[in-house]
Amino acid sequence: MAETVRDAGGALKVAVVGTGGVGGYFGGRLAEAGHDVAFVARGAHLEALRREGLTVESPAGSFTVAPARASDDTHDIGEVDAVLLCVKTWQLPPAVAALKPLVGPDTAVVTLQNGVEAPEQVAQEVGRDAVLPGTAKILAQLDGPGRVRHMGGPGALAFTEWDNRATPRVERLRAALAGAGVSVTVPDDIWAELWAKFLFVVPFGGLGTVTDAPFGVLRSRPGTRRLLAEGMTEIERVARAMDVRLPDDIVPRTLDFVDQQPAEGTSSLHRDIRSGRPSELEAWNGSVVRLGARTGTPTPVNGYFYEVASVLAAARAGEAGGGSAG
Repeated sequence: MAETVRDAGGALKVAVVGTGGVGGYFGGRLAEAGHDVAFVARGAHLEALRREGLTVESPAGSFTVAPARASDDTHDIGEVDAVLLCVKTWQLPPAVAALKPLVGPDTAVVTLQNGVEAPEQVAQEVGRDAVLPGTAKILAQLDGPGRVRHMGGPGALAFTEWDNRATPRVERLRAALAGAGVSVTVPDDIWAELWAKFLFVVPFGGLGTVTDAPFGVLRSRPGTRRLLAEGMTEIERVARAMDVRLPDDIVPRTLDFVDQQPAEGTSSLHRDIRSGRPSELEAWNGSVVRLGARTGTPTPVNGYFYEVASVLAAARAGEAGGGSAG
């Protein structure tokens, strides 16, 4: 497949910033298909990528990219056609600071964070014209240095221009990903897409964290199910206050989706805080509280989740050895 892409002259030059489960999976698919992909990584992971390549284990087909082009310095990579920005929200400041060597006049920076504020944070550094707001639907994680395991989810991406235009660079990246076996869509309204995912993950993440309970418990108890619905409704109201057009049935539709999830499933926020690791709390429930205050929209349920989870996070970080550096 690699030779086919290169022979066709359609290979993209791509940088993956954040070569964890998400970046390793999607960047790996592009590299296996013959695109010129450079992975930004550090430490033992970087050394494994350079020495043994990148191995992806996936129900959609496992593969190894060897050798894998990898560096801890974006100056070594230079300007690219597209950047897949796959770091977690708490890792954004240093990642954004490292973007400039990668960005040329028509470079597309695809933001794939769980949250709604990341595109603006990135745009403040590289400009809105460079940013393609996006979202990923995949359950994947590092399974050791140089190894990524895709456990579930469709392995799908959605992205487009800031103003929802389907431009030639959007189509070129979409075609490259589709040719690499990735399910990819260009939505009519990327902001509605981002907020719909936000409305799902944030109340579930916050409530699961403060109760230490999985999907099955949260959705089956009348009281916790009501809290989920109220947390979602607050986010819907904040979105509408920010002129984001969500479907009228977004809350019942999202609760139906909750009912389809594995009973023992938990959020990354829940797992990170309970393990004393850095978390995305500020970009999840914290973001709801901030944007609610900015728009004059009450957010008492998400405010409660945020405050209790903050106390838990501080306590667990102290038990794990103090501090939130990771």
